[in-house]
Amino acid sequence: MNKKIKKFFNFITYDIWRVTEAEVTRTKFSFYNILKTIILSIRRFTDDRIADKASSLTYSTLLSIVPILAILFAIARGFGFANIMETQVRHGFGSQKVATEAIFTFVDSYLSQTKSGVFIGVGLVLLLWTVVNLTGSIETTFNNIWQIKKPRTLYRKITDYFSMFLILPVLIVVSGGLSIFMSTMLKEMTGFVVLAPFMKFFVRLIPFALTSFMFTALYIFMPNTKVKFKPAIFAGIIAGTAYQAFQFLYISGQISVSKYNAIYGSFAAIPLFLLWLQVSWTICLFGAELTYAGQNIKNFSFEKDTKNISRRYRDFASILIMSLICKRFEKGEEAYTAGEISLKHKIPIRLTEQVLSLLQEIKVIHEVVIDTKNESIAYLPSIDINQINAAFLLNKIDLNGSEDFKVDIENEFSGQWKALLESREIYYNNNNNKLLKDL
Repeated sequence: MNKKIKKFFNFITYDIWRVTEAEVTRTKFSFYNILKTIILSIRRFTDDRIADKASSLTYSTLLSIVPILAILFAIARGFGFANIMETQVRHGFGSQKVATEAIFTFVDSYLSQTKSGVFIGVGLVLLLWTVVNLTGSIETTFNNIWQIKKPRTLYRKITDYFSMFLILPVLIVVSGGLSIFMSTMLKEMTGFVVLAPFMKFFVRLIPFALTSFMFTALYIFMPNTKVKFKPAIFAGIIAGTAYQAFQFLYISGQISVSKYNAIYGSFAAIPLFLLWLQVSWTICLFGAELTYAGQNIKNFSFEKDTKNISRRYRDFASILIMSLICKRFEKGEEAYTAGEISLKHKIPIRLTEQVLSLLQEIKVIHEVVIDTKNESIAYLPSIDINQINAAFLLNKIDLNGSEDFKVDIENEFSGQWKALLESREIYYNNNNNKLLKDL
């Protein structure tokens, strides 16, 4: 039994990441990809400390929820559907009746102050800053999950975020109208024995569908990168289902907790509301991890081997990839992308991207955009390909980085330094001087 457990553990942590599409059937490979996506999501959920990030967003949400709702209700009142908006928001907060009433009281106070003119100037700036700050915190968290270092510009933040806040009330009202329409249709079809059960099923499915759509839109819109629809909808359905299940369990749990209200009074609503926010953000961020894993699962093939790659094999990969780029350039063919190099020559994409990054760092290649619509990046030589042989490339790699240290190589350790230089000189002098483009 212990051997089987160890074998299974070794398979999911090592062997499964080395399986290529040519080695197994298409169905089996698809199943492995789903399994790897789940494993990677769980692992990154722990490594990225998502629970801590959810706590941070819970605190930010608590500070910003009243200003955000004030903006949404101001827009809704401008369009004339504030009542529908209020009903949907109350439904969205689930069993948080005490907290919801308190929040709506603050929102009404906020909006009344706006009407009286007290809010003009500094107050309005603070309101907008609070909204942008929360949305910026959410974007930063999503960018960290996607390992994106460049956030939106300030102009794009303002335009994108406030476009979202203009559309959001409309979507909430449309979802409310859809629920009312389906409920009305269900009442009219109670006499139809065959169709009535299907209609009941669809009505019960509406909250799951709307929540899944909301999460999917968030996963596509929020990171400052191009997110594919397929992994986003998959993660959106998982997160939406988990959120609805949590809502059900939370409401059920409130029944047993309510008997303590006699002791704690209305104060009991605060920790319960914080718990609801914390778990909701945790579910949301796990879905973001799932989206990232689903879209980038190929990047983690041969992950352990790539991390522990030998210097010799790293040098071989550098010579191989540089020779491929030089050959294409000499023939006048379209430049290689990282994906093409990886797929055509069975080099793990993670290793391919590492080598390409190194070759850019030593300034022997540079990026070019070959498809502006899809933002496809290809690579071209930066220097004369008639100068690039193995010795030239390896010497550039060896000299890359700083050597400005205070170790005494002139006197005390001159022997060791001289031994290094002599061995490298012998190695490069005996090396084949054939150009990489001719290999």
